[in-house]
Amino acid sequence: MDKNMDNNYIDKISNKEVIRQLIIFAMKHRRIMQKFLDETGVYQAQHRLLMEIFRNPDASQNDIARSMDVSAATIAVSLKKLEKGGYIKRETVEEDNRFNKITITEKGNKVVEQSKQIFDLVHQKVFEGFSEEEKRTLFTLLQKLNSNLDRMEAETK
Repeated sequence: MDKNMDNNYIDKISNKEVIRQLIIFAMKHRRIMQKFLDETGVYQAQHRLLMEIFRNPDASQNDIARSMDVSAATIAVSLKKLEKGGYIKRETVEEDNRFNKITITEKGNKVVEQSKQIFDLVHQKVFEGFSEEEKRTLFTLLQKLNSNLDRMEAETK
């Protein structure tokens, strides 16, 4: 395809096709990440929770549930599985028996470190061949899309 035909094709891409490409990208990214993260021995939901605990070491179970936009009961189930697997420890805080201090064990820290390496590798490969300017442009465009979705979400509440 010559350059003029290519530009004409691009001029005619529908909003639907752009969104379809975003969805395909997200699905492929998720599949690839899951394949790599399966090697850590932690299931997807547990992995996400472990990373959240790592990023917010002093957060309560309820804080974590809010930040992950899931119920406290869902977090409790996943915490039990992570604890049983030896990835975290939960200790009751003496001042408030309702509050558990959640800490990542050495085994959990190994998974976090392995995961960070996986994220870095996948992200590096995803952006192979991109210039800094292209990444900035993409970032700006995605921010605009997210801003539009934020407004739509607010309108539906």
